[in-house]
Amino acid sequence: MAIAEQAGPTPLELDEKDLHILRLLQDNAKLTVREVAARVHLSPTPTHERIKRLEQQGVIRQYVALLDNRKVNRKLMVLCLVSLKEHDKQTAHAFVSGITEFKEVVECYNIAGEYDFMLKIITENMETYHDFFINYLGEVKGIGKAQSVFVMDVIKDTHLVL
Repeated sequence: MAIAEQAGPTPLELDEKDLHILRLLQDNAKLTVREVAARVHLSPTPTHERIKRLEQQGVIRQYVALLDNRKVNRKLMVLCLVSLKEHDKQTAHAFVSGITEFKEVVECYNIAGEYDFMLKIITENMETYHDFFINYLGEVKGIGKAQSVFVMDVIKDTHLVL
């Protein structure tokens, strides 16, 4: 059940310097403009202008700190597959509106196949997940079926796309 009906944005023209800057910032967003400039062999001013342009064009969406879930007492990761009762816009939008309010849901994907959505949920432990599943996710309108898949170990976890 696809929510968006319009085509995505057309890809932007990025040159090798732009791509190099993006790779550096993906690896370490704390680099200063001077440090990035030195590594891409540009002066700081054009480097800063390129970074600002990439931000304004939405290529760089945000800068974040990636946390170790276990060290902040979020030890249970669950992939929850959800099918909606009805496959119409109203039901889909109601579901999306409901789950975006939950801090436990850190990612949500609209998928094709037997299920309509896949949620990545992070909680403290099985007890807190059970409480979330019954008392919060279970109250979201439009859910027909949900299946929980418990992550035993994370093999690869990266946000690098270039």
